[in-house]
Amino acid sequence: MLDLTAEIQRLVTGSGVDRGFCYLFNPHTTAALTINENADPDVMRDILAGLDRTIPWKGDYRHGEGNSAAHIKASLFGPSLQIMVEHGRLVLGTWQGVYFCEFDGPRQRHLEVRVYPVS
Repeated sequence: MLDLTAEIQRLVTGSGVDRGFCYLFNPHTTAALTINENADPDVMRDILAGLDRTIPWKGDYRHGEGNSAAHIKASLFGPSLQIMVEHGRLVLGTWQGVYFCEFDGPRQRHLEVRVYPVS
């Protein structure tokens, strides 16, 4: 799980949008996005460990590529996030961060980011 909070904030700042929202879209079927605690790295470790217990890599799956667990995890988290922007800053809680979740990699990935103003 990669903390992208600072990078996304740089994009928001560079957009010049003072008030609006930031839309993030991940166009990959075995990766996802989430917002969660970014103060204690053990939280991410615990999330991944819990997912591995709940959705083991080896299972009674039929998908021929052998990465069904990654597809399931990505579907549970989802491919997109929308975050409000106020005064040019992402509106996140004190301990929140934006994470890209790689469930089948490492692989070459990209993330689509759009920042939209609202009046």
